[in-house]
Order: sequence, then C-alpha cells, then structure tokens
Amino acid sequence: MEEGKISGIDLINAVDEKIRGIRTTSLDISFNELLDMYEDGELIIDPEYQRLFRWSEGKQSRFIESLLLELPLPPIFVIELEDGKYELIDGLQRISSYLHFRGVNHEMVEENNMLCELKLTECDIVDDLNNLTYQNLPAALKLKLKRNFIRVEVLRKESDPRLRYYMFKRLNTGGEELSDQEIRNCTIRLLDDTFNKFLIELSKNEDFKKCISTLTEEKTKQKYEQELVLRFFAFKNYRDRFTHDVRDFMTEYMEAVSDPDREDAPFDYSKEQSIFENTFKILQKTLDDHAFSRVNEKGTLVAGFVVYHYEAFTLGIQKYLSVVDLFGDDITKMCDEFLLIKKDPEFRKITTGGGKNTPGALKKRIEFVERRLETLYGSR
Repeated sequence: MEEGKISGIDLINAVDEKIRGIRTTSLDISFNELLDMYEDGELIIDPEYQRLFRWSEGKQSRFIESLLLELPLPPIFVIELEDGKYELIDGLQRISSYLHFRGVNHEMVEENNMLCELKLTECDIVDDLNNLTYQNLPAALKLKLKRNFIRVEVLRKESDPRLRYYMFKRLNTGGEELSDQEIRNCTIRLLDDTFNKFLIELSKNEDFKKCISTLTEEKTKQKYEQELVLRFFAFKNYRDRFTHDVRDFMTEYMEAVSDPDREDAPFDYSKEQSIFENTFKILQKTLDDHAFSRVNEKGTLVAGFVVYHYEAFTLGIQKYLSVVDLFGDDITKMCDEFLLIKKDPEFRKITTGGGKNTPGALKKRIEFVERRLETLYGSR
C-alpha cells in the first residue's frame, strides 16, 4: 500500500466508528401534539433561531393548504436534550407556519401584544381557503389539521455532540434565505456558545456601531455586524489559514475557537476584548461613520461601507494600538493620514473591484495602512 494512504478496511472502520456515535429515532407525531409540546416547553425553538422565520404569508398559507390536502411532507429534525425535551434543528418554516395559523407562535405578536393568527392568502389549489383563519375553518378541517402527522427524526442525547453540530450545520446550510452569520449563530451553540455570545456582545459596542452605521438595513437584519466582529478576529488571529473562501474561513475559525476538543485557536477573551475596543475607539475618533467609506473621483468621502477598507484599517492599525494618544494630537494626525490613504490611487486600486478576496490582496491592503502609519510612529 502506498505510504500515507489509508487502507480500505481502515476507511470502513473509520466510517463505522462515526456511525456508532450517532443515535437516532424516527417518530410520527401529529401537528396538534407538536403544538402541545411547544406550548408546554417540551419542543424548543431557540428564540434567536425563531426570529429568522422568513416565509411570506402566502408561502405559509400554501403550506397549510398542503396539510389540508394531505400532501406528503419532508421530515423535521430535532435533537434530544439532557432533560428529554426536543430542540428543533430543521423544519423551522413548517412548524412556525402551523403555530402562526393556530395563533400560538410566540414570536408573532400584534401591536396590542396579542398573538397573531394567520389569515390564509395566495392558496392556489383551493381558492376558497383564502381569507380564512383557523377559527373560520369547518370543524372537520380543524380536526384534519390537528391529526395530520409528520415524521420527526430525533437525534438522541447519547450522540456525539460534534456530530450533532455538523448534522445541524449541514441541514441548515441550504435553509430559507439565511445569511452565513445567522447559520453560524444557530449551529455553533451545539459545540459551545461562549464565543458566539462574545461576538454578539462586542457587536453592541458604541464605537463599533458608529463606525459601521452606514450598513444597509438588509445587512443589519442578516446579522452582518456580528459577522464583521468575527471577520476582525479571524483575520487578526487565524490569517495564515486563509486560502480563498472567506465564508468557509470564518466558519472554520469560529469552530476552532468554539470546539472544546480543538487547541489550534486559543482565545484570551479579556485581552481580545480590550484590543477590539481600542481598535474601534481609534477609528471612531478619527473618521467616525466614514471609517470604512470610499472616496469618489473628486476625492470626497462617500457614505457607505467597503469591507476592504474595514479589513485594511482595523488590521493595519494593530501594531500601533499601544502608542496612540487618544486625547492628544495623534488623533488629528492619524485622521489626516487615513484620509490621504483613502485618496491614494494605489490604495483605491487594491480596495476596488472584484477578485480581492485572496490572501495576497488582503496582505497588500493591510500592509499599505501599516506602512503609512509607520511614517507617524516608526516601525513596530
């Protein structure tokens, strides 16, 4: 056998070993029973996960129509917690739609604090269902909904926690229009939620929020500010692992920090928080909400957010954090230098256009800022 290659039997054994780490059970559960479990706290939909519910009312309505027509349904997936409760990991859209129609979805509340009840719309097979609520349905159709069963695949609590994580990750990667960070937030807690909570908390930092205040509303809804915090730490601490795909790279770093069994990404929370806070205090005091804006052909700052500027400035100032006087002339000098950097034709070239998500391009834009700051503070 060629050196370094695993034999066929060893490969089979490796697969079998992972299979043994997975414990599953299949159950057929009625929607009414699922509703009761939800109301009794026995079926848990994580509040953060539930807020990602994105189906339109038309799509929710067509799902209810499918239930009434007894059309086949794909299974939902849950994990069994230590106390025997189930936590939903795939099937959010379907379960939430049913709860919404029944008027018990706790995340859908009207202005008067009453739980919202779905009124059917855009049903395209049985038009007569449109404009009806659950309360308006004939008793026979109410019973049909309650008694309709769905297959529930249960990942048992005895399963390997890391395999549970990867199962959740793969099930939700193709989810309903979820952003990369939303998927990370939902899945990573199956390993350890400490780092994820740390990122969320830092995303509320006032200096950071001012610097990224030009983000679009859509980006904010997709938790992009949390992804930016992750991006900062990933490139600061793990850059030697970056090859090409930024999304996979950031997920890999988040896993490396969060996985208790890994030791390749040590993380000093207190130290890293201080570095983050100092970084954005400097950027807020210099350029404030224009910290990551570009300049136009006339050399004027244009409101907006350029991620390449974010990488260049947040990482390019790291060598000088300890020497910047936040209350002296340093801030004025640094602000002037930042503006000159943004206007520099070479900097504009390496931070504009596509094809810049490569290790070489990242290195260029970070080192450009480092070299220019060296003229103020000397080499570090």
